[in-house]
Amino acid sequence: MTASPETPPSPNSLTAPRTSTPAASPAAPSPVLALLGRGLAAGSLGGLAAGLFSLLLAEPLMDKAIRAEEARSQAHEQHDAGAAVQHHEELFSRSTQHAGLVIALVVAGLAIGVLFAVAYALVHRRDPRANPWPRALAFCAAAFCAVSLFPALRYPAMPPGVGDSGTVGDRQAMWVAAVVISVLGMFLVWQVYVRLAGRSQPVRQLAAAGTAAAVLALLWALPDNPDPTPVSPTLLWDFRMLSLASHVLMWVVFAAVFGGIGLRALRARAGTEAASTPAV
Repeated sequence: MTASPETPPSPNSLTAPRTSTPAASPAAPSPVLALLGRGLAAGSLGGLAAGLFSLLLAEPLMDKAIRAEEARSQAHEQHDAGAAVQHHEELFSRSTQHAGLVIALVVAGLAIGVLFAVAYALVHRRDPRANPWPRALAFCAAAFCAVSLFPALRYPAMPPGVGDSGTVGDRQAMWVAAVVISVLGMFLVWQVYVRLAGRSQPVRQLAAAGTAAAVLALLWALPDNPDPTPVSPTLLWDFRMLSLASHVLMWVVFAAVFGGIGLRALRARAGTEAASTPAV
């Protein structure tokens, strides 16, 4: 018998399972949140690797640079007989500074991970299902050039104690300007490569390389470092190479973790879709 509109529903109809209406599927997680989690994991591990590397290899050089700076200060005080001799106690001990170095690089890695995830989502939003491994490697290589390599070529790392305290603000402003120019320049390189998609690979690659060279030339339009470097050339070279190597290690670990997690998520999603597809 067909129930009329006025017929109240039976109690059984409220508890029986409804086979005609499909069950609501759980909401899919936001891809941006997944990328943020991936960036935080990669950034923390990359920062930890760079911190341990600097602690084991770069810190002994920094201790040498500090001793050299103290020797220069003592010689200056002895030379200037009229000046009052002042001894400045360090606010933190060297052991505390060593621990703080690792913690600071982990925190910096977390911040880089968040920024990297947002930029990655914006650049690759049109093709979210592409292979994340080569894409993460290429994006990390571009980020390394923009954030670490290009600014370091223009303003190499300086050992502690080198430079006038009165020029700290100017030096920080010049380094920030170098980072901004490098990041915008790398975005321009990517735009040139994308917009020449209809051209052959040699044309696209040469155009991108020429744009990168122009960005490097623009960096040299910035003012020079105003401070001398009164340390031995060997110490200066070793310190700069170790500083750059810590950046390389950080980005290598970052790329491996970010791309590896993305590749694992892609394989898991492909397995789930294959299992849910009915056999023909």
